[in-house]
Amino acid sequence: MAIIQTQKPNVPPDVKRQKHMNKDTIRMIQGLSNLGIRTEDAFAIRRIAMTLHRWNELECGDGNDRASWSIERDDETDKPYMVTYPHTGKSYRRPIPDREKGALARLAKIMAKYPDLQACHQTDPRGCSVYIVRNSDIPNGSSIREFYTRGQPVHA
Repeated sequence: MAIIQTQKPNVPPDVKRQKHMNKDTIRMIQGLSNLGIRTEDAFAIRRIAMTLHRWNELECGDGNDRASWSIERDDETDKPYMVTYPHTGKSYRRPIPDREKGALARLAKIMAKYPDLQACHQTDPRGCSVYIVRNSDIPNGSSIREFYTRGQPVHA
């Protein structure tokens, strides 16, 4: 009977220190590293993806037995509000910090270091919120929105 040995993936030292990560997260960080992204930037992009994913979930809304709620932007000011719709009574809203704009600004700052790559923010919370795509994977004259799935997904 032959014993088959599997090779352990080549894990960067910074990733090895993160004991709370599962294999999928390690593979994702390696995928970003394979695109030329430094490990600390890869972790920052992952944190941004987690922020955007939660924001997108709240934009879709949630609820319980007494009320439903979601994030909505004011049409005139573009400021975000948490809007609550009680099942009985009048709806109300309260201003909240704009975590989406902050996360996208941080992502743009990181991506400025990598001119051969682009980031795509995908707002459907059923999938990954951020994809990193090589410019060479996007045909000339096309939008990244059409080809973002060719890139490296950054899961929350």
